Amino acid sequence: MFRRQRRPEPDRIQLTIGKGVTVRGEIRCDGSVRVDGVIEGGRIETLGNVIIGEEGQVLADVRADAVSVAGLYKGEMEAKRVELLAGGKMWGTVRTGSIYLDEGAYMHAELVMLSETPPAEPAEPEPYTPPEVEWPQEHASS
Repeated sequence: MFRRQRRPEPDRIQLTIGKGVTVRGEIRCDGSVRVDGVIEGGRIETLGNVIIGEEGQVLADVRADAVSVAGLYKGEMEAKRVELLAGGKMWGTVRTGSIYLDEGAYMHAELVMLSETPPAEPAEPEPYTPPEVEWPQEHASS
């Protein structure tokens, strides 16, 4: 009788902020978010992707699987993958494992590259042992 609701697929667009719409506050969802309007303040948290269209503006923090910016973005962002497309503009801090910058994109941000595995500890250098040198024997004078 009761069915468990299926979770939306993260790459399916679950929410669209259309042109002419301004949203203030926090957005949380499992699917992807497309912004063609304006999001001011707050943050966007999603298991899916955030797509900022050519006329979209996001002035908020973002945490997502992937972020694609063709419009304007300002804030702190954390995503596995980020792409800044031609005409896109970005300011703030970006933490990501992978970034793609298209020709014609503008970025003025602190970039922190994340790694899925922690960096290896530096190896202890082995102590220097000079090679043994055979010196020529001096000829005894008679």
